[in-house]
This record gives sequence, C-alpha cells and structure tokens, in this order.
Amino acid sequence: MARRNAKKILVILSEYGYWGEELIGPLHHFDQRGYDVEFATPTGKRAHALPPSMDPSYVDPPLGRSVTSEEVAKLTRRVEESDRLDDPIDISRWLPERPYTSDDDYLRRLEAYHRAVDTVAAELEEYDALLIVGGSGPIVDLANNERVHEIILAFLRADKPIAGECYGVAPLAFARDWEDRASIIRGKRVTGHCKEYDYKDGTGFLGTDFVMGPPPYPLEYILRDATGPDGAYIGNFGKETSVIVDYPFITGRSTPDSYLTGEKIVEVLENGLRRFGW
Repeated sequence: MARRNAKKILVILSEYGYWGEELIGPLHHFDQRGYDVEFATPTGKRAHALPPSMDPSYVDPPLGRSVTSEEVAKLTRRVEESDRLDDPIDISRWLPERPYTSDDDYLRRLEAYHRAVDTVAAELEEYDALLIVGGSGPIVDLANNERVHEIILAFLRADKPIAGECYGVAPLAFARDWEDRASIIRGKRVTGHCKEYDYKDGTGFLGTDFVMGPPPYPLEYILRDATGPDGAYIGNFGKETSVIVDYPFITGRSTPDSYLTGEKIVEVLENGLRRFGW
C-alpha cells in the first residue's frame, strides 16, 4: 500500500512481452518504499512476462548461462498470477494520434492535437518518474510509438526522472521534438542492450507466432548514434552490471541490472542523485 505523500511512478509495459526481472527489480524498490505504481500499455491490454524470464533453466545464448534465479522466477509468477497488472492505462485512448499532413483540415487537426497533448502533460504532473521496462516486446510496440514518445517528452519538459531498461531504452533514442528532430539523449551518457548480448536467432514475442533471428536493430548502434559526439553509449561489457545516471535519464543495460536500476531511480527521487556509472 502506498504511503501518504508517497512518490508515484508510471511504468510502461509492452503488450508483446516484458522480461520478468526487469519489472520485478525496480518494483521491489518501489514497493519497499510504499510508492504508488501505475501501469500503462499501448492499447490497454494486460502485459505478460516472456516465458523464458520465468524459467530458471532457460540458458541465455550470448551469456551461456541462466539469467533467472529461482527467487526471481517465483516473484515474476506471483505478479503474473495476481491482478496487479490488470486494467492498465490505455495509452492509445489517453493520447491522440498525430495527424497526417495529407489529412483534410490538417492545420486545425494539428492544433487540436497539441491542445490534447498539453492536457495529458498536465495530467502527468501527478507522477514523479517514468519507467519503461525492457524485454523483446518494446521492439514491437514501444520503440517507435509516438504516443509513448509524447509521454517521455512530457516528463523531460517537467524535469522529472525517465528510466529505461534494455530494449526499453530504445524509445528514449527515438523520442524527439519535431522541430529539430534531435534525439532527447543527444549529449547524454546512457547504457542499453549491448551488441554482444544480441541473440543470433530466436528473438520471440508474445501474442504472435513471429519469431525472428537477431533483433531488427542493434540497440547499441542506435544509442551510439543518438547520443552524438558529445554524449556516449557506455556498455560496460565484461562487467556484471551497467546502470548509468545522467539526469534526467536512468538507463539499465539488461536483465542483471534491474535491481540496481530500481535502486538508482529511488536515489534520484529521494537523494537528488544526478550522476552515476561514468
């Protein structure tokens, strides 16, 4: 139960599968402090954990070992079997879709769009931080989701913490103001799923029979380009954990970084942490 005057966190989950620990890790720290946590998905469908993330016997191919402990698998199943993720906020109903330039009465539609986005930005003021959970699912419905981008931009303009894990960092690279089209992480230090961790095959998603080989883009390359010459992608390959805080961004490389990501979000909110990991 949330404490009186507790922090409020908005957590965005993919409908095509999130990685269990990447939710469980931050949630552990949020719950420990009595934070109020609300969930949102692209179309309001309930999010589910990817089956391998609940299976301690699953061997992650790039690492050649299991990345899910019995305890984390148990905690993930507990959340899956509860009603906690039921009835998430429907982002498609919450935010409008930007009109096409070919639409009739484009100018009036665009003005209406901006009015609606401003309304949502005002509603987002009740939240203290944003977290985008990783897994393969975000590749499908979060990375290039303009409604998700508008939520990210609203937090950025309000100078509030924005966190992403693994492929949940991708929307941060693609979120950008339409005036200059530069990524919001340009000039920043971030981490995310490094090239060495990419699967060669078997990248799967929930809700579809489609299973692809490697991910459609190497996230590391996207992040290196998006941060530009004055920023940096920091993969820390060969080190057990990689979490980077370059305020307002908190980014976690992959599954083993989930608990540390949650810890750093709390430190940003409660202790004013502005830099970590670089």
